[in-house]
Amino acid sequence: MEPALTNQLNNAFTLFLSLLVEAIPFLLLGVLFSGVLLGFVDERKLIARIPRNPLLGALAGSLVGFLFPVCECGNVPVARRLLMQGVPAPVAIGFLLAAPTINPIVIWATWTAFRDQPEIVVLRVVFSLITATIIGWVFSTQKDLRPLLQPAIARAIPLPKPDFSETQLLTAETPSLLQSGTFMLGMPGGAVPIESLLQDNWKPLQTDKTEKTSKPSSLFHRLSKERLRLLLDSMVQELRELGGVLVVGSAIAAIVQVGTPRELILNLGQSPVSSILAMLLLATVVSICSTVDAFFALSFAATFTSGSLLAFLVFGPMIDIKGIGLMLSIFRGRAVIYLMVLAAQLTFLMTLAVNLYLG
Repeated sequence: MEPALTNQLNNAFTLFLSLLVEAIPFLLLGVLFSGVLLGFVDERKLIARIPRNPLLGALAGSLVGFLFPVCECGNVPVARRLLMQGVPAPVAIGFLLAAPTINPIVIWATWTAFRDQPEIVVLRVVFSLITATIIGWVFSTQKDLRPLLQPAIARAIPLPKPDFSETQLLTAETPSLLQSGTFMLGMPGGAVPIESLLQDNWKPLQTDKTEKTSKPSSLFHRLSKERLRLLLDSMVQELRELGGVLVVGSAIAAIVQVGTPRELILNLGQSPVSSILAMLLLATVVSICSTVDAFFALSFAATFTSGSLLAFLVFGPMIDIKGIGLMLSIFRGRAVIYLMVLAAQLTFLMTLAVNLYLG
C-alpha cells in the first residue's frame, strides 16, 4: 500500500474517532432529555400550552433550544420524542434546526472565538432563529406529517385531534380503548395507558376511605420499578438506533473530508458568492459539533468573507453529513431533502446580504 494512501486512511480513521468522541456525549445528553420528556412531561399539558399559530409555534420551538443545551447529535432524539408525544410539526422542526445553535453553550463558545467580531455572534443567533422558524412554518402547511416520517415514527405519534382548550384536553372523557396508544388491562379503574404509568401523578382508582390512608401497596412499588425499567429500555433502544446511525455518518464524514482537496475550497473564498457556497459545502462535509465549530470557522477568518463564515456557523449545525444520517431516523429521504434545500436557500440569501451590505 502506498504511503500517501496509508496516511490518508490513518487521517480518516483519526478523524472518525474524533467525531465520535466529540459527538457521543451530546448524543447521550439528547437521549437523556428524551427520556425525561417521556417520563416526566405530560404531553396533554405540553400540547395545550403551545401557541396554535404555526409561525409562533415554530418560533417557540426554536427558542426552547435555549433550555436544552444539545448539539446537532443530541437534538434529534429530543425532536423525535416531541413528535411522538404529539407536539405540532412546526414546534418540533423549529427545535430540531435551532437547538444546536440557540443554546447558552454554543453562544458562549461563539463569543469566545469571535470576541473581536460581536456581529458574528449576534447574526448567528438571529439567522438561526429566522431559518428554523420559517422552515417550521413552511412544514405546517403539511396538515398530516405522517407521509414525511419514517413508518415507525408515523405509527407512534398520536392521531390528529381537533383543537381543544387546555381544560377540555385534561378532562376529556373519551373511552380509553377508543384512544390511540398502548394500554395495560386489569388495572384499578380499568384500562390504563402505559404512558400514564410513567407519570408521577397517576394513581389507581380509590374504592374506599381505608385505602386512602393505607401505606403504599406492593402495586406502587411494582409500578415504580416498571416505570424505571420502561424509561431505561426506551433510552437504551433510542441510543442503539441513533448510535448506529451516528457511527455510519461519522465514517462517511471522515472519508469525504479527507478526500476533499482543501486547496480547491480555499481558492473559492474571495468572491461574495463562491465563498458562501464553499463554506456551505465545507459545513456539510466536516460535520463539526456546534460547540466547537466557531473555532474551526475562526481559522478561515483571514481568507473568507464574514458572510461565508456566518453561512458555515448557521448551516453547519442544521445540516451536515452526520446530522443527515440522524435525521433519516425520523424523516423519509424527501423530507430531509426539503429541509436541506430550504435551509441552504435561506442561509445563502441572508449571508449574501451580509457580504453585499456589510462587506
